[in-house]
Amino acid sequence: MRVHPFVQRLAGESDFHWRGEETTRLEGFSDAVFAFAVTLLVVSLEVPRTYHELIQAMQGFAPFSFSFALLASGWFNHYRFFRRYGLEDPWSVFLNCALLFFVVFFVYPLKFLSVAMFSNDGTLDAGQARTLFIVYGSGFAAIFLLFLLLYLHAWRKRRELGLNEIELLRTRQGLATQLAMMSIGLLSILLALILPLNLAGLAGYAYFLIGVYFTVAGTVFGRKESRLKQSMASPSVDVEEIV
Repeated sequence: MRVHPFVQRLAGESDFHWRGEETTRLEGFSDAVFAFAVTLLVVSLEVPRTYHELIQAMQGFAPFSFSFALLASGWFNHYRFFRRYGLEDPWSVFLNCALLFFVVFFVYPLKFLSVAMFSNDGTLDAGQARTLFIVYGSGFAAIFLLFLLLYLHAWRKRRELGLNEIELLRTRQGLATQLAMMSIGLLSILLALILPLNLAGLAGYAYFLIGVYFTVAGTVFGRKESRLKQSMASPSVDVEEIV
């Protein structure tokens, strides 16, 4: 029986068979840790009792939104990986636990940096800004290093997983993305270390490269995938040259 394409999209990812069909205990534990991390971002756990407290809480809306968006993107990256490959071997479990450790570690530097970005109250001096970007960049780079190791593990098991040509290409794109994000974090740390103290805040501009990367990578890998689909429809084209 033919399945409607919309139903296929609801069930998973277009042109990528999701091997993780059900939520496992590992994913359930991971979701709980991400939820706890989001809880730590909340401005206050108490309901405002006065107008002044309400205004103070609302002033934290922009930093919270920025931090929440970053954590949500990390959660989606995690969710898609385990749905794509369904890996639960000891090495995957170890990398996942290490990843969750750094996610929780990452929360407070992320929250502090977000508040500093949106407050503009001059509470940070140049030395503190340098330290903040080093700490933040270390957590950022560590998280994407672990994502990179997870994707590398999936790549090594590509034959066991039975990945087809499109799935192999998207796995390579995942590897490139995690490597690029880790490199951006390391670049920010390097800039914070080598720039003069009064310019250390410029290390934050390294993260603008994230948008540049996704624009370029989306174009490059999108064209490769289009050519790959055409080659699969036309067997005379060498698929390996594209992938």
